[in-house]
Amino acid sequence: MAQFILFAPLLAAIIAGFGWRVIGETAAQYLTTGILFAAALFSWIIFFSFDGQTQHIPVLDWVVVGDLHTEWAIRLDRLTAIMLIVVTSVSALVHLYSMGYMAHDDNFEHHEHYKARFFAYLSFFTFAMLMLVTADNLLQMFFGWEGVGLASYLLIGFYYKKPSAGAAAMKAFIVNRVGDFGFLLGMFGLFWLTGALQFDAIFAQVPQLAETQLHFLWREWNAANLLAFLLFVGAMGKSAQLFLHTWLPDAMEGPTPVSALIHAATMVTAGVFLVCRMSPLFEFAPDTKAFIVVIGASTAFFAATVGLVQNDIKRVIAYSTCSQLGYMFVAAGVGVYSVAMFHLFTHAFFKAMLFLGAGSVIHAMHHEQDMRNYGGLRKKVPLTFWAMLIGTLAITGVGIPLTHIGFAGFLSKDAVIESAYVGSSYAFWLLVIAALMTSFYSWRLMFMTFWGKPRGDHHAHEHAHESPPVMTIPLGVLAIGAIFAGMVWYGSFFGDNVQRFFAIPVAEAQHEAGAAEDHANGEAAAEAGDDHDAEGDHGTTVVTEITPGAIYMHPDNHVMHEAHGVPAWVKLSPFVAMLTGLGLAWLMYIRYPRAPAQLAAQQPALYQFLLNKWYFDEIYHVVFVRPALWLGRKLWTGGDGAVIDGAINGVAMGIIPRLTRFAGRVQSGYLFHYAFAMVLGIVGLLIWVMMRGAH
Repeated sequence: MAQFILFAPLLAAIIAGFGWRVIGETAAQYLTTGILFAAALFSWIIFFSFDGQTQHIPVLDWVVVGDLHTEWAIRLDRLTAIMLIVVTSVSALVHLYSMGYMAHDDNFEHHEHYKARFFAYLSFFTFAMLMLVTADNLLQMFFGWEGVGLASYLLIGFYYKKPSAGAAAMKAFIVNRVGDFGFLLGMFGLFWLTGALQFDAIFAQVPQLAETQLHFLWREWNAANLLAFLLFVGAMGKSAQLFLHTWLPDAMEGPTPVSALIHAATMVTAGVFLVCRMSPLFEFAPDTKAFIVVIGASTAFFAATVGLVQNDIKRVIAYSTCSQLGYMFVAAGVGVYSVAMFHLFTHAFFKAMLFLGAGSVIHAMHHEQDMRNYGGLRKKVPLTFWAMLIGTLAITGVGIPLTHIGFAGFLSKDAVIESAYVGSSYAFWLLVIAALMTSFYSWRLMFMTFWGKPRGDHHAHEHAHESPPVMTIPLGVLAIGAIFAGMVWYGSFFGDNVQRFFAIPVAEAQHEAGAAEDHANGEAAAEAGDDHDAEGDHGTTVVTEITPGAIYMHPDNHVMHEAHGVPAWVKLSPFVAMLTGLGLAWLMYIRYPRAPAQLAAQQPALYQFLLNKWYFDEIYHVVFVRPALWLGRKLWTGGDGAVIDGAINGVAMGIIPRLTRFAGRVQSGYLFHYAFAMVLGIVGLLIWVMMRGAH
């Protein structure tokens, strides 16, 4: 079953991509979509039937070089099971939705057969993502990591006739290579120090890495901290965290189903999955975890500020994605990896639905994406309106305070914020402020799109209509997840069932207390998470061995337990932030619709700062792009042109003609010239023989 889930999308991609001339474009679409629905069904079966025991399913011997013996194997644990249903479910629904969305595309002529190519790319991306999440070693994971990078390049630049799409695809590819370089260094370092790339073999040696000093660049570093940091750099690039985030908004140049699949639910969460998968290493890297918290919280705040003023409906949702990924990294950084996966899980449903809903609006408005040209669409596209309303209720965190009843984002986001309160006050306050801004820009999107008077092209409004069932059915399915996913699985990700659900291992450890007798006799098996008595232990716990599990939490990691006991005002803070953002959005876009323009005119510097995304692109252009272009021109004109071409031209124009003229003179055609040359050769040969004999 697991093998089918992994390899069937690859087979479908090959048949659709290379065999569409034989089976036809329509059959290629049905083939890829049908296989993804079968894979999704099997993934849910695995998810519900999984017993918590990690399984290793070998496929083949892959790389055998010297001491490196890496096999291609499927690692099946709770993390894998969660990612399988996220990837295959969203991908299957996106495939179905795309059958309607891509049916008639003005960017292509009918003879170009773009649909078969598009569905082949989607299925290939799904295979690469499944390769990543089922990997049993770092090399296999990196293979999938680069595969999704390639697939995203193909999908973002799918409209290859648009220069902006090609530029966005190149930008995504290049920025991700920066992060991937960190991933490679981390992988190389782990193999150098542990002699292994297989996860369980690495995890078994993590306590020794925590005691190892590694010389890198200008100083000595703790090996666990350094290697975890390098892996996180890779996660920053793939998950669009601050400083390596600039590719994500531009990636909206791709078709809207691509945004839903890649930039909402799957590829951008690969970095979060990497950190959770490598939790045994990160638990012994406190400095790197602190850095992750700062980056995650800063990303959540930054992206939320930029989302306040964007006018392109897809870019608003893109910055929302960037912000929500920051929440996930904060949870992972403070050590509650199950909560990071909880928000990843719920986010996949409501964010994919928001993107697909936005695509339905764009489809209805004849590919208009500027929200300033919308207005009053809720009666024109009622199903899309209700789907996006549910998605907005989920992402803003609507629910009943101090209970476990609410939309999916209400429960997962609150779990992140409560954990952040325990782990980092900096992250807590930034996440609460980001929650307020998330509510504001989410309701701003709804009010500008579905309420008010029609704006912009009158003809487009008059002819706006609901999308066909093939596009609205996926919205309905995702709406179910956006409503119920948090309530159904709250206990498994943040409640009493966490340890059993994730098979969190009990560490074999020695407890070092202040008292001498505790230090002398102390083997303690301390359970992670909410089973730990926070007041019963003092001192530190030295872990001597790590038992493999889906995730790992150090015995001294009590963040989850303490998060359950935070004050009531902390639990209420995201709900108050949500109401505040909703109220402000209603005042500015329903009650006083002229207020936004007046505020922008009163604060032009701040408005331009946010509208231009904190000028990151402009700064990078000055610091990196222009020097690179200058260096390229110098190497071209001065290196390639003057040195290489000059040398070749010099040889061609100078030495070669002279040698040719000399050879022409030697070949005179007179017999005595040739006889004389032969005599000279024989004399030279005799001299060489006599000299060798003398020695």
